[in-house]
This record gives sequence, C-alpha cells and structure tokens, in this order.
Amino acid sequence: MDPDNNSEEESVGPEDASEEELPCLPPGLSDGEAMELLWKLRSRRRQSSPELPETVSCLTAPDGSTLYLVGTAHFSDSSKKDVATTIRAVQPDVVVVELCQYRVSMLKMDENTLLKEAKDINLEKVQQAIKQNGLMSGLMQILLLKVSAHITEQLGMAPGGEFREAFKEAGRIPFCKFHLGDRPIPVTFKRAIAALSFWQKARLAWGLCFLSDPISKEDVEKCKQKDLLEQTMSEMIGEFPALHQTIVAERDIYLTHTLRQATRCVEAPPNGQKVPGVVVGVVGMGHVPGIEKNWEKELNINEIMSVAPPSRFGWVLQTVFKGVLMGIVGYACYRAGGTLGRTLLSLPAVKGIVENLRLSRA
Repeated sequence: MDPDNNSEEESVGPEDASEEELPCLPPGLSDGEAMELLWKLRSRRRQSSPELPETVSCLTAPDGSTLYLVGTAHFSDSSKKDVATTIRAVQPDVVVVELCQYRVSMLKMDENTLLKEAKDINLEKVQQAIKQNGLMSGLMQILLLKVSAHITEQLGMAPGGEFREAFKEAGRIPFCKFHLGDRPIPVTFKRAIAALSFWQKARLAWGLCFLSDPISKEDVEKCKQKDLLEQTMSEMIGEFPALHQTIVAERDIYLTHTLRQATRCVEAPPNGQKVPGVVVGVVGMGHVPGIEKNWEKELNINEIMSVAPPSRFGWVLQTVFKGVLMGIVGYACYRAGGTLGRTLLSLPAVKGIVENLRLSRA
C-alpha cells in the first residue's frame, strides 16, 4: 500500500497481490518476455462482450478506456458474486473500491475476526475515534459503528465482503492494480457534523442509539434495487438534507474523481504502446446514480476536502463534556479509595483527557 496517506488515490502494487494465483511461466524467460506473455494471457482471458450482472453499469472515458461500475449492498453474498463475476470476465487493469486508508484493514482480516471487531465496541475504540475525528465526530462514528454492529449481529455477516472479494480477485490478474477510491472518513465525519444543527445532531444520535429494527438478508438484497434505494434516499434527504449532501453527494463527487483518474490508457508491453484501460469500480449502490451523473462534469474536489474549524459553541460543549467526565472520575476516586482511583487514572482515555485539560489551561 502506498504509505502516503495524503494521496488522492491509494493503490496496492504487485507486492500485495496473491502471487500464487498467477499462472506459472516457463523457465528461462527474460523479464520482458515474461511480461509480454502475461499480457497476452490476460488479453485472451478478457471477454470483449461480457455478460455481466444487472448491477453493473458501463461508462466510457474520452480516451476510450472503460469503467465497469458494480453497485453493491455492503452486507450481501450476491454482491460478492457480482464483483467476482465482473472482475473475472473483464480482466481489468485497475480495481477501485469504496474504501479509504482508514478502513483498509478490513481487506486482510478474516471473517471471524471482522465479526468480532464489528460487534465489540469498547473504550479503546471510543478513544481512537475521538482522537482521530474530534469529540462530536468521534461520538457520531461510534454511533454508526453501533448500527453496523446491529446489522452484523442480525445477519451473522461481517461488512465489506465485496471489497475483500475484489481484493482477492485483483490479486489473481496479471498487472492489475488495486486503488482505494473513497474520501478519508475523518473528513466526511467532520463535514457531516459541521453541517448539522444542534437539534439535528441530537435527533440523529437518538435515532442511532435506539435502532433495533430486525434486518433480514432479504432486506439487504433489496438495497440493490434502484427504485427502493431512491425511495430510501428521498426519505433521508427530507429529514437530514445536509447529511445526505456530505455523506452521499460529496462522496459521489470524490468517487467519480478517483474513478476517472484510474480510467485512462495503460502502457502495453513490450514497446509501451498506449492502449485503452479497463477498470472495475466497486461501490455501494447508493453512489451509482451520482457517479453516472457526475461522470462527464468538471469536478473540483478541493472544496469538499476542507474542514471548518470548530465553532465557539462546539468548543464550550467539548470543555463541558470533559469537565463532567473528570468530575465523574474524581467522584469515583473519592468513593472507592486510592487503589481504584489510581487504576482509573492509569486508563489511557482518562490520561488523554487530563493531558488535554492541562494543555487547555496552559
């Protein structure tokens, strides 16, 4: 993985590919001969008019390169099959997924570990979310993790299966690169929180806290139906239009930008001739209409990457929250005696709060 977290487009190179899945080459070939042989092998495997799932859209770049956009439901077995079918059929030069560098760890974790992680929301995760995103955005991220944990528990299925499938299939294709195409999640959370009023934040948090509706695998599969999805989006826009703008519409723009960056000509061995590229994009079905709408537009992603500084009210609220928390810790120390007090004060979360308060006074 590209170690530069500030790059617009993260990519996985050959060192991350599953080399054992690549075809065996005859001994004694030079590097150039091996590359040419692998290129020809992939060209033979690539279907010129593939029969693809109905969840796949096809978009064309000005230079003739092609994007096959797979719309998925994030907790769906059939979405995993759609991704695998598409990648095997078109043998892409690049695979782009709706992930950022902050969520890339899910690609290499097994299902059992992911199930456990999704269900286990502990103090360490809360502390990490607040440290990464700030107080309000961090708490909102924890509430959304709770929603994900609720779905995970209902379905017995870890999120992101289609992205892991894409990563696995990309590793089996010669020369295929793997890109992370989503906007960094801290930017999305901070912009989303900043766009909501205090009462909208309270209503959203209340709804997320008390989410308990049962969810079935059939419900998840319905998320791949565009008409149902458009209805859900309309309801969301009506209640939280600013939230839809930051979490969906702005990310549509960012994903379109990274997909267009990937969908360009590639150099073919042995002479480096430029030929149209083939790209597979794997995104949630909710982003497909926005990407199709923005595909041929002039886009400026700088304006959706900025994060406004916290307001005076936000600073006061954060200070009050920390003060209340410190009061609770102090009272616990007083009631429980020195031993438990020292134990509480040794917790990383409490240490961090004490240090922040000390720096604020300084």
